[in-house]
Amino acid sequence: MSPGTDLARKDHRPECQAWTGTLLLGTCLLYCARVSMPVCTVSMSQDFGWNKKEAGIVLSSFFWGYCLTQVVGGHLGDRIGGEKVIVLSASAWGFITAATPLLAHLSSAHLVFMTFSRILTGLLQGRAASPGSRPRCCLSSRTLVTGAMGSLLLDWYGWPSVFYFSGGLTLLWVCYVYRYLLSEKDLILALGVLAQGLPVSRHTKVPWRQLFRKPSVWAAISSQLSSACSFFILLSWLPTFFKETFPSSKGWVFNVVPWLVAIPASLFSGFLSDHLINQGYRTIAVRKFMQVMGLGLSSVFALCLGHTSSFCKSVVFASASIGLQTFNHSGISVNIQDLAPSCAGFLFGETTGVVGVCLGGYLIETTGSWTSMFNLVAAVSSLGLCTFLLFGEAQRVDLSPTHEDL
Repeated sequence: MSPGTDLARKDHRPECQAWTGTLLLGTCLLYCARVSMPVCTVSMSQDFGWNKKEAGIVLSSFFWGYCLTQVVGGHLGDRIGGEKVIVLSASAWGFITAATPLLAHLSSAHLVFMTFSRILTGLLQGRAASPGSRPRCCLSSRTLVTGAMGSLLLDWYGWPSVFYFSGGLTLLWVCYVYRYLLSEKDLILALGVLAQGLPVSRHTKVPWRQLFRKPSVWAAISSQLSSACSFFILLSWLPTFFKETFPSSKGWVFNVVPWLVAIPASLFSGFLSDHLINQGYRTIAVRKFMQVMGLGLSSVFALCLGHTSSFCKSVVFASASIGLQTFNHSGISVNIQDLAPSCAGFLFGETTGVVGVCLGGYLIETTGSWTSMFNLVAAVSSLGLCTFLLFGEAQRVDLSPTHEDL
């Protein structure tokens, strides 16, 4: 290797470090904008007179937009570069987030404006997302930060401050990236590519018909859908549950503790999975064990939430349920890579659970009980778990049907 090559690599190292830190902060701000609505739902419902059905529509609207553009986001990243996709998307979702309080008071149609703004935010964040590439503990740590800061801002200054804070920081982040890390020429070229549209690839080596004839693929999709659905139900509704069931409780407790527990649980699940496989256990057996923990045992603790009147016990049950759900990252999330590594992003992106959040609000409003929502979480989790236990495999199916089961 020539000295010139070493020098070039050293020259690029500070730039890579700057991009790494900047993109880490950017994804943290992405989750701040995403979780702002669940943190503020109780206060906004009181101000605008939303019932649980209407609150469920607003909470679920983000995920409807998000799941539609995850695959598009991957194609955009390939065409113009992932960092440009994030910057362009962040400028839009940051503005929408900061303008949310203004949109809410723009007219009497609060529900329509909030739903539309959340769909747009989901669409933009779906473009910036990279399905299946997130580290195990990232989501928990970012939700932890957002829950802590959002709860304090909510108590001190009211719900508009949460949106001003997350949206304003995102716009400041965009300004920094634009000024110091990206050139105007880069962004103009990226916008030109977007204006031309994305060509549809005519050449693909993925045997889609063969793929979707496999029970193992449908088992993976079903289990991933169940996992995402139950997770998003808890993510969206737990703040409201705690605030209404325990009015005197502090938001920084119930919005922080479950996600604080989830970080070491996530790391432990990954370590345990790798250790079991290295010890000689079959890959599919390890994946199924992780799903028993992530969908089975976690749903038991979710059920317990509906049958206790103790705040401390509720925090413990919520923490256990959220923490155990991180075991899904070492189960079904990587099983999709086992089955079809050539199109795992597509399968992962297409199986985001969005219906459960809206359905959860409907059940709470109809039955007048939070128990029905936790029963929904258990039912959805059990369905996905049973399907995966019966039909789940770790044999690669996207290229050749002759590989041996791992």
